[in-house]
Amino acid sequence: MAEKRSLPHFVLIHGAGHGAWCWYKIRCLLETSGYKVTCLDLKGSGIDLCDPNTILTFHEYNKPLLDFLSNLPENHKVILVGHSAGGLSLTDAIHRFGKKIQMAIYISANMLKYGFCTPQDDEDGEPHPSEYGEINVFEYGMGIDQPPTSVIIKEEFQCEILYQMSPKEDLTLASSLLRPAPCRAFRSAQFVGGEDADSVPRVYIKTLHDRVLKLSQQEAMIRRWQPSLVFALESDHCPIFSTPSQLFSCLINAVASIKF
Repeated sequence: MAEKRSLPHFVLIHGAGHGAWCWYKIRCLLETSGYKVTCLDLKGSGIDLCDPNTILTFHEYNKPLLDFLSNLPENHKVILVGHSAGGLSLTDAIHRFGKKIQMAIYISANMLKYGFCTPQDDEDGEPHPSEYGEINVFEYGMGIDQPPTSVIIKEEFQCEILYQMSPKEDLTLASSLLRPAPCRAFRSAQFVGGEDADSVPRVYIKTLHDRVLKLSQQEAMIRRWQPSLVFALESDHCPIFSTPSQLFSCLINAVASIKF
């Protein structure tokens, strides 16, 4: 009798300002279906107590994920899922720990092979919601004459830009739990090419009504570093809230369609 194959282990990585808490709908759907799920708080996010203004490098910010992968047994592979800026964390991880990653799934996420290295990377991967005016609140932990160290979207713009298609209760939850993100760390996200980076299957899930990473930016990143599969959701920037069932289906279909 053939040995029953265990279901994949999903590791879910949040975007800027969010935390492990934001995956509560997707985590429930996956675990109810029998999958193992790990949700991580990156440095200065969620319930991690570190002040985001003190996090100045992307390596420091992403250390919880890197430590998690480093401590995995050599024969244990995971499926990484990253939302928004969480895509930078995924790319960092596949450069460093490609042999431990079955698949990387980017959800309305930064998918830049080497991070922010060129003006084109900035054009494709940086949010440009200029039509809404000044939407951000910056903090200057190194002094007002230095570049900002953290940023958060003003509360009055959060619904319109991040969650315009999401249920009101999720907006209420997010507005209570969002934290400033360490923007100095994001700007330092540059990755050295690892030999395993292109061997990890990648999937991109586009969000068609995204006001943070515009559809044109998502498609530009897809063209420049083509993934194995592309899905599309009628969603705002946060399908983890607005279309969880459809997002869950994309995750399962992605896993089922690629031979490991």
